[in-house]
Amino acid sequence: MKAIREYIRSTDKFLILLCLACSALSVLALTSISYYRSSAENSLFTNYRQPIVQAGAALFGLLCAIIISTFDYHAIAASWPFHAAVSWGMVIMTFIIGYAPSGTDNKSWISLPMGLSLQPTEIAKISFILTFALHLDSVKDKMEEPPTMVALFAHLAAPLLLIHVQGDDGTALIFLMIGLSMLFVAGLSRKYVYAGIGLGVVAVPVLWFGIMKDYQKQRFYALMDPDNYPKIMWQQNQARISIGAGQITGRGFFAGEHHPVPLAENDFIFSYISESLGMLGSLLVMLLLFGLTAKLIATAFRSQDRQGALICVGISAVIAWQTIINIGMNLSLLPVIGITLPFLTAGGTSVLMLYLCMGLALSVYRHNKRNLFDI
Repeated sequence: MKAIREYIRSTDKFLILLCLACSALSVLALTSISYYRSSAENSLFTNYRQPIVQAGAALFGLLCAIIISTFDYHAIAASWPFHAAVSWGMVIMTFIIGYAPSGTDNKSWISLPMGLSLQPTEIAKISFILTFALHLDSVKDKMEEPPTMVALFAHLAAPLLLIHVQGDDGTALIFLMIGLSMLFVAGLSRKYVYAGIGLGVVAVPVLWFGIMKDYQKQRFYALMDPDNYPKIMWQQNQARISIGAGQITGRGFFAGEHHPVPLAENDFIFSYISESLGMLGSLLVMLLLFGLTAKLIATAFRSQDRQGALICVGISAVIAWQTIINIGMNLSLLPVIGITLPFLTAGGTSVLMLYLCMGLALSVYRHNKRNLFDI
């Protein structure tokens, strides 16, 4: 009991509460969705499989996060040959045994027993954050040197290319945003920032005419001219109607039928929560997720070393960018690219990955004694 009390005293309780609040809201929304889809012919587990898996992943993830937080994050990062080989080895395996679940054509999942599945790129996010933080920390005095920048951009480009070849460009975009966020905080020189902006401008036509497929281009056309692309905009239009139907306080989770949004439990769970809890629910989701992002950034400031700060920045980038892109998709401000809403979208792998990330952030918090206002 003494060890438990000591852990509770030394850990970031507010961070844990934010994560649990997100998971509780997710399980409630998924239970509501399952309730309206349930059938008397199916078993309880079959009818409520998604919320059960979501809750199980959250509880198991929380246990893993607590265990990880007891280890020094320096030791975890230093073991990069092991976790990099395992995570990226599983990503490579998807080229052989990967499959695409219903609603997507990306064969980036691996089938598991009992009808479960694993998306290795979610686990690879953790390894990438750790290895990139370690890399940036090791070259902190050489950031101005061109060979250093070439090595760093190669480190960033390698997973992007592999995931692009895999076919999951949405996840590749998140990896890019994680890497750029960490580079910026690490003190990237202005000349490299300007050079990167210039390369980005040049890359746009290359991507548009040389890499992007026709269906990807049509998603951008549809945003600009939705009336001429009713099929492409169907899901997003239904999501916007659902969000608007919630008005201020919402219809409630179990108060009646909801406006039909295809695969609402996945990328469009924000629209379902918004219809159920109204504008207040939308604000609650954003408050929880951006509050979580702010707490991670505060932990980065609290860190006594560069490596811990960069790990927290990488994790906060996952939460922030996925939230921005997913909500943008729900509001028809961005095209649908398969980005999940952190902690809320149905998916055991994603939830587990996020809790493992929280374990790393808790490790940074527990192994640093400096307060935020001592800097």
